[in-house]
Amino acid sequence: NAYNAELVQALGDVFDELGKDASVRIVVIRGNGPHFQAGADLKWLRQVGTLNAKENLTTSYRTASLVRTLDEFPVPTIALIHGACIGGGTGIACACDLVIASDDATFAISEARWGAIASIILPQLNAAIGVRNVRRYAITCEKFGAIKAQTMGLVHEIAPLGKLDEVAEPLIDAILKCGPKAVSATKYWSQRAGERLDDEMFDILVDVHANCRQS
Repeated sequence: NAYNAELVQALGDVFDELGKDASVRIVVIRGNGPHFQAGADLKWLRQVGTLNAKENLTTSYRTASLVRTLDEFPVPTIALIHGACIGGGTGIACACDLVIASDDATFAISEARWGAIASIILPQLNAAIGVRNVRRYAITCEKFGAIKAQTMGLVHEIAPLGKLDEVAEPLIDAILKCGPKAVSATKYWSQRAGERLDDEMFDILVDVHANCRQS
């Protein structure tokens, strides 16, 4: 599942359609084949690099918009990771609400290895594993396994090889037992509340809390 224009377009189209379907309660993302996402298509990267500035900006904008759409998607998203999860794949994982990784999974923030930069997924990376870890792994581009990813906060649960669905099932069931509007609102406000509470956000969160109860 190489990261290229075709993959970005396909994922964008899917989320556009899912966003129009009010019956959608959960989105599960998984890789088809031996890897979740094996990194950038280097041939494609070289081709894009030969385009003019406007075309390069458009390509970056489309990719950044996809990750942002996933990050802000109104229903819970679950990534089931097996095999390699490299570069943009790690960004996709960090943009999901829950991440379950097979014990064979390997991760990397590999853009700098190819002379690129992961700037458009840095907000998601920072939120998932913290700036300190990003500063290490985005600079060294070293690979790390599922246990390390769980320690850093990227992975929530580790599944034995071939058991991703079994581990995911109770989490999916737990989400489906909750009020869908309350889940969406919780996701929305958890991303905006921040870690430091000023007076303005305090008042906003109190208001949201009271209004939700009345519905």
